[in-house]
Amino acid sequence: MNKILFKYLLSGFFKTIFKVILIFYCFGIILNLFEEIEFFKNLDKSIILPLTLTALYIPSMIVKLIPFIFFISSMWFLLQLRNSRDLLALKVFGYSNFRIFLTLALTSFTLGWLILVAINPITSVMVKYYEQTKSTYSRDIDHLVSINKNGLWIKENLDNGFRIISADKTRNNFLTNVFIFNLDENYVLKEKIYSEKADISNKNWALNNVRVVSFEEGLAKETISSDIKIFSKYDYEQITSLFKNFDTMSFLDLVLDYKKLQNKGYNKAYLDQSLNSMLSLPFFLFIMTALASILTMNTLKKSNNFMFIVVGIIACVGIFYFKDLSLALGQTNRISLSLSAWVPVFTIGLFSAIGILQINEK
Repeated sequence: MNKILFKYLLSGFFKTIFKVILIFYCFGIILNLFEEIEFFKNLDKSIILPLTLTALYIPSMIVKLIPFIFFISSMWFLLQLRNSRDLLALKVFGYSNFRIFLTLALTSFTLGWLILVAINPITSVMVKYYEQTKSTYSRDIDHLVSINKNGLWIKENLDNGFRIISADKTRNNFLTNVFIFNLDENYVLKEKIYSEKADISNKNWALNNVRVVSFEEGLAKETISSDIKIFSKYDYEQITSLFKNFDTMSFLDLVLDYKKLQNKGYNKAYLDQSLNSMLSLPFFLFIMTALASILTMNTLKKSNNFMFIVVGIIACVGIFYFKDLSLALGQTNRISLSLSAWVPVFTIGLFSAIGILQINEK
C-alpha cells in the first residue's frame, strides 16, 4: 500500500509540474515571439526563424523561473489533494503532513540536481546558438568584445577607421601581450602596436614596453617606447561587466573549467556568484516546496482557490524581489557575491522550518 501511495504522490506531482512548465512555455513563446518578429521585420526572413529562436530561448528562461514553477506546482497539487479529500485519505493510511511534504520536497531537491547536470547544459547550448544566430543578423554592432580560447578580442569603430585589439589575459585592471591593429575606412592596416602589459583601469590605457610599426606608402617604420597612452571606449570595469551574464555557461562548464575561465579573463567574483546561484538551486526548490506545503496543508477543509492564487502570486513577487535585493547587496560589496546567492535560501528556509513543525502537529 505504501508503494502505491508513494507512486500516486509522485505521478500526480510530476504531472502538475509538467502542466505548469507547459503553461509557462506557451506564455513565454507568445511574449518573446513578438520581440523576435520586431527584430526581423525588416529582414527577408520567414516566420520560422523567429519561432525557432523563441523556442530555443524559452527553456533557459524557464530554468531561471524554475523555483517559482515548483512553488506554483506544489500549491496546485496540494490544493487538489485537499479539495478532493485525497489528503484526508492519505492521513488515514498513515501519511502525515510531514511525510507528504518530505516526499515532495526531496523529489524537488533531486529534480534540482537533475536540472543542473542534465538540463542546464542543454539550455546553455541553446542560448549560445540563439545569441550567435541573432548576432549574425544584427546590423547595428559598432563595437564588439569577445573572450574565447584565444584570449580577449575587441573591435572599435574610430572616426577615421577601425581598431582591433587582442590580448592573452585580462586580470586586475591589466592586459598582457596586447596587439593593437589600427585600420583605415577600407580596412587597410595603418599601424600595429605591441605591448607586454597594459593598464586599462580607465579609458586612457597605459601601455608598457611598446613596439609600434607604422605603414605608409608600403613602407614600415618601427619605433620602440617604454610607455605610451591610447584612448579606448572600454575600461576594465566595462569589459568585465559584459560577461556577467552566464546564460551561455552551464553548471558543468563552471565546475570543470573554473580555472580556465579565470585565465580567459572572466571575473572571479561573478564566476563564484554564478556557481553558488546554481548550487543553491536544489535547496531553493526544496524550501519552495516547503513554503507551498505550509500555505496549503494547515487545514483539511475545502477552500476557495482564488485566495491561494493571490497569496501565491504575492509570495512569488516577494521572493523574487528579495533575491534581487540580496544580489544588489552583493554587487555593492555589502556582502560577498557568493553569500548573496545563499541568503534567500537560508532566510526562507528558516521560516519554512518553523512552519513545517506547525503543520506537522495538525
